[in-house]
Amino acid sequence: MAFYKFPENFKWGSATSAHQIEGNNHNDWTEWETSKLRVESLKIKGLDPNNFISGRACDSYNRYEEDFDIAKKLNQNIHRFSIEWSRIEPKEGRFDEKEMQHYVNVVRALRDRGIEPMITLWHFTNPTWFARKGGFINIDSPTYFTRYVKYVVEHLKDQNVRLWITFNEATDVYSSHSYFIRKWLPQHRNILEWRRVNKNIVKSHIAVYKEIQNIYSPAESFNEVRPRISKEVEPRDPSQASHNVEVGMAIRNTWSVGGNNFYEKIIGELYNYYRNMYFWTEAFPYYDFMGLNYYEIDRRVPGSYKTLPKQDWWMKDMSWELYPKGIYYVLKQLTKFKKPIFITENGYSGPDDERQRYVKEHLKWVWQAIQDGVDVWGYTYWSLLDNFEWDHGYTPKFGLVEVNYKTFERHIRPSAWEYAKICKDNQLEY
Repeated sequence: MAFYKFPENFKWGSATSAHQIEGNNHNDWTEWETSKLRVESLKIKGLDPNNFISGRACDSYNRYEEDFDIAKKLNQNIHRFSIEWSRIEPKEGRFDEKEMQHYVNVVRALRDRGIEPMITLWHFTNPTWFARKGGFINIDSPTYFTRYVKYVVEHLKDQNVRLWITFNEATDVYSSHSYFIRKWLPQHRNILEWRRVNKNIVKSHIAVYKEIQNIYSPAESFNEVRPRISKEVEPRDPSQASHNVEVGMAIRNTWSVGGNNFYEKIIGELYNYYRNMYFWTEAFPYYDFMGLNYYEIDRRVPGSYKTLPKQDWWMKDMSWELYPKGIYYVLKQLTKFKKPIFITENGYSGPDDERQRYVKEHLKWVWQAIQDGVDVWGYTYWSLLDNFEWDHGYTPKFGLVEVNYKTFERHIRPSAWEYAKICKDNQLEY
């Protein structure tokens, strides 16, 4: 058995998102999932539409304290969650103080348990009024998004929230699923719309980054702050964050293996840029850390099977080919930006013993990346709970905690206790 000791102050936790666990949301996704077109398309595929309606989800809007008690019991010291924009601003320009107070209470509940909050401001869903304006196709979308974020951050600044994620997988998953391959609403296939959405999301992030920095440090102009952020290359402790705030973004990078000949290499480089590196390049240096979501290897580049043999380890629920060493390569690839990294998502849906193996295999390679000079701040497993997995419905079971969707009873899986030991010891034994 080998022992892999992680750096002092390394953060251990789990992640969730509002729409996937809260229940009873009303946003563009809930309108789409119950639409006649969506229901009929599922029936044609022989699927039960009810399995793809989020509904009450995990009822975590009402049970978040119970969930945080479990996270504390599992020795977690950080929790990544998201705020539902449609709750905060259900109608254009009209903010709901009661819903904002709910999220203040959520943060306080985490603090009371000694758990660091990491807040994601956007995780795939939009208010219906924003969607009807075209969402992030709209040229004014950065203004709308910044207004919402300003309201939220001003209300949570006094709760000592220091870690913010602006968008989750917006330019890598959301834009392509919604505007390129017609998988998610609005189910368009338009390369010009895809490019416009990506550009507006980058603009939104930069605007929000400046806004948050200004809220926390109004005495200093952004021009004074920026050089210290962009030139930061030494490892940093997030508990000693400059200006008491760190703002990042979460992207689902995959290990994309290209071929050997000239054509395959060119295609591979282009694909890797738009799939993995686009946001980090276009938004640089306007982020303090990089959120990495990593799950699987990507075989869509020509020649990839010749370069890397088939792995014969699959996450069947998601049809993903698994390659734990890929997280090492992705982490090394991101060092070019000279920013610290959080593993903001990494998880397994399937047999619980395989979940234990999945986590340990990936953490082994995260540890190796740290030994080789990558500045990794922490790891948040996806997900704390079984939840609603978008176009996959309720079939996947990523949770450290099993959820009975009829009674909402929580049951801690054996893999959660294995992970809890790692969290407590700050060390992997494998």
